[in-house]
Amino acid sequence: MEIGKIGKIDLAAFEQFLLHRLGKPDDRLIVPPLTGVDAAVIKVNSEEVLILAEDPIFPMPGKGYEDFGYYTVHIGASDVAVMGVKPQFISYTLLMPPHTTDEEFRQIVDSIHATALDLEMTIVGGHTGYYPAVTVPTIGGITVFSFAKEGEYVTPRGARVGDAVIVTKGPAIETVGILSTLYEEELSRTFTASFIEQAKGYMKKMSVVADALTAMEAGGVHGMHDATEGGVLGGLFEVANASNVGMWIDESKFIWTEEIEGICRYFQIDPLLSIAEGTLIIVCESNAASRILQALKDTGIPASAVGEVLPPSKGKKIKRRTGAIEDLRIPEQDPFWPCFFRGISAKKESTS
Repeated sequence: MEIGKIGKIDLAAFEQFLLHRLGKPDDRLIVPPLTGVDAAVIKVNSEEVLILAEDPIFPMPGKGYEDFGYYTVHIGASDVAVMGVKPQFISYTLLMPPHTTDEEFRQIVDSIHATALDLEMTIVGGHTGYYPAVTVPTIGGITVFSFAKEGEYVTPRGARVGDAVIVTKGPAIETVGILSTLYEEELSRTFTASFIEQAKGYMKKMSVVADALTAMEAGGVHGMHDATEGGVLGGLFEVANASNVGMWIDESKFIWTEEIEGICRYFQIDPLLSIAEGTLIIVCESNAASRILQALKDTGIPASAVGEVLPPSKGKKIKRRTGAIEDLRIPEQDPFWPCFFRGISAKKESTS
């Protein structure tokens, strides 16, 4: 199966094409579309701003739809939470193929509703319908938004020289959860059943809502970013690039679990470059790092300090576990996607 372009457009396409096609300028747009910035900020009045973000969500092949709402709401809510603000409102578009059963429809909507209740969020609208061009139920877009006081939010552009860099949970969280679920039968020939169950459990770690709100409450946060496509390495680059700073990162300081190491080694992918929804990057005052780490630990969220923010002249560097020094970068293609689509193709063939 030949696969063309996959995932988000690259930095060059964004800056050369999309960035110059944003409609009518408006002075109320405080934080416009930018790479590495998870949500927009719009001035409402002298005291209040509106923060909003949008994402498409696709179902996990081979799984039912009972958990589809969990991923939908948490992935959307994460993009607002990283701005240091509690997500409040949801609007979503649910597109379904004509053969979708009533039971599948109810499962999706019920799971979105239940997750919204759990996060104390209100669903305010959207669109729901059946369309022949759609092959699987898909969230065409979930828009999450919140109101906040001016000055009481952060953006990934906030990194300052001297800041500490914290990463929660470790790299490749989404990669581990999805690939262990998609390839469960194949992996069972190499790994134990308990290992696979642990790895599949990473699907429920694909959220940074609790991570971000806990860090913000602890204080001293200057910026946060949800490491998604392009992995933690790409996410760190995006923060440094958006903030116009340098960065020094030590790969050995990341949290390395057996599941992260094992799954990424099996598929021969670099965990730092692979999709990592659920991994939060935090830049904070250096003297606040221990307080934030303790607050995260108390909430049951593992995290570690992995580096520091430097002057831009020092560059954006990472010391790999091999000792090699590399530039932080966004990969041309996230290594997760070829593995994902190979698994999708195999499932289709086995059911045809």
